[in-house]
Amino acid sequence: MPEYCVTGGTGFIAAYLVKSLLEKGHVVRTTVRDPDDINKVSYLWELNGAKERLKVVKADLMVEGSFDQAVDGVDGVFHTASPVLVPYDSNIQATLIDPCIKGTANVLGSCKKSSSVKRVVLTSSCSSIRYGDDVQHISPLNESHWSDTEYCQRHNLWYAYAKTIAEKDAWRIAEESGIDLVVVNPSFVVGALLSPQPTSTLHVIHSIIKGQMEEYPNTTIGFVHIDDVVAAHILAMEETKASGRLICSSSVAHWSDIIQMLKAKYPSYPYIEKCSSRVGDNNPHSMDCSKIIQLGLPPLKTLDQMFDDCIKSFKDKGFL
Repeated sequence: MPEYCVTGGTGFIAAYLVKSLLEKGHVVRTTVRDPDDINKVSYLWELNGAKERLKVVKADLMVEGSFDQAVDGVDGVFHTASPVLVPYDSNIQATLIDPCIKGTANVLGSCKKSSSVKRVVLTSSCSSIRYGDDVQHISPLNESHWSDTEYCQRHNLWYAYAKTIAEKDAWRIAEESGIDLVVVNPSFVVGALLSPQPTSTLHVIHSIIKGQMEEYPNTTIGFVHIDDVVAAHILAMEETKASGRLICSSSVAHWSDIIQMLKAKYPSYPYIEKCSSRVGDNNPHSMDCSKIIQLGLPPLKTLDQMFDDCIKSFKDKGFL
């Protein structure tokens, strides 16, 4: 039974990956910046099999070599750790761009030193595929498409900018180092909350439902269920035929469509009514997931399923 390392274990995708791998019987190492931070880490220890087969290791995306210990001796590495959402007024370079780009290079640098690592699965994003002036003309978008970093800079799409550069760097390092790299490109991930507090993408959804933001994002994006994203990562690691990039995205919708859908089903919440005047990116587009479905991923879950699971978990945990 292979042993795996999952970076950034308290992240939304990472925590679910740890849970799924433990349930399958694997020994799992996961990295966090502070293993002693009980508030952040304790729920990982409550996962089935964690007491017997989980190791929580200290590592920092910005410190070169800090992943050496975490990846030495494991068969495969899932690199999911990366900032997703940062406050608008923060230093984007320090809080988002550097950890994403340098963190990816640091993790791959550690993998390169380890003789045991057979494959690395990197969590990239549809953000590294779908931004550019010509998106509408070339849609449906597939794994051959890349976001235009100049377009991202022009429209302040810093997450997409960082993800695109980090992924391109990863492919270059993998090629130079002979690392067997497979990349999963999920869209906006939705599903049940696993951690004690809503993090990353779920925090946005919670804020929209509770009316805690002045306006909702003026963007058209793809959405995908967390279960599908985790299944895609495990397929990327374990299926020998998996290679290159793998898009994992279900339905594309504007946030206004999502809010209307939720209001029809759950009318009692004080939803945000105002759409942002700052247009993020409203290019209608679609994502071609045929590559990963041909590898064996079951049919992707619907918008209804992913948001129903999300809201049920918010209710169960007392957030709604």
